[in-house]
Amino acid sequence: MNTLISKDGTKIAYKKQGTGPSLILVASAAADHKDAEQLAVQLAKHFTVYNYDRRGRGQSTDSSKYAVEREVEDIEALINEAGGNSFLFGSSSGAVLALEAANKLEDKVRKLFMYEPPFIIDDSRPPVPANYVQHLNNLIGEGKRNKAVEYYMSEALGIPSEYLEYMKADPSWKSMEEMAHTLVYDGMIMGETQSGKSLPVDRWEVTVPTCVMVGENSEPYFHEDAKSLVGLLHQAKYQLLSGQDHSAVMMAPDVLANEMANFYLNLHQNLN
Repeated sequence: MNTLISKDGTKIAYKKQGTGPSLILVASAAADHKDAEQLAVQLAKHFTVYNYDRRGRGQSTDSSKYAVEREVEDIEALINEAGGNSFLFGSSSGAVLALEAANKLEDKVRKLFMYEPPFIIDDSRPPVPANYVQHLNNLIGEGKRNKAVEYYMSEALGIPSEYLEYMKADPSWKSMEEMAHTLVYDGMIMGETQSGKSLPVDRWEVTVPTCVMVGENSEPYFHEDAKSLVGLLHQAKYQLLSGQDHSAVMMAPDVLANEMANFYLNLHQNLN
């Protein structure tokens, strides 16, 4: 892993691979660079990929006081390292962080690709509780990392409780526990956009070409919020990923990478 220092002194660790235009991958909640490793391998055929650990995760350090702006500064530091401008990709809540970065960094982001931003804008599923971030903070403060991951899984992802015990048996659960304090960060990134209310019309002034992609098999609310977001942005399109769901970054990296390359490079062919 390479490292760089963000504006506030936080060390950001990243893996650089491939050749071609630069592309930065922004991870989702409870994930580090390892979750996108296979996606990065596929993308490295066409891009110089920067696959990094968001602050507080993996080999990156953290600061004592979190703000979404600090994570945008981390992305800006990576873009500067990449030569001053870059393509940007984010999945789930990481897609919303990428959107925030594109909004604030303007001409430093060439194109934006978002996979399933998890907004909740209607009553098709229960909203995230109003005290979600505070409750997560309380659990972390009490050292209850396991409970914090459970809370995130049930309230933010909507996973039924009967499935959680099976999930705890997987090694990935321990990894999520280690990153549990950063669940608060993603909660702050999402803000009130998971409350069941319409998206704010004046929050994002992103003018670069943007693709908002949703897996064909994903829950209806992902499709509705993607269409809503596309309607608010200047050069955005909504696109389906055939046969996939929210897990495509890890479960179908070749398929997703092909669509990303087509979008970024203005191609319309299978690149594998």
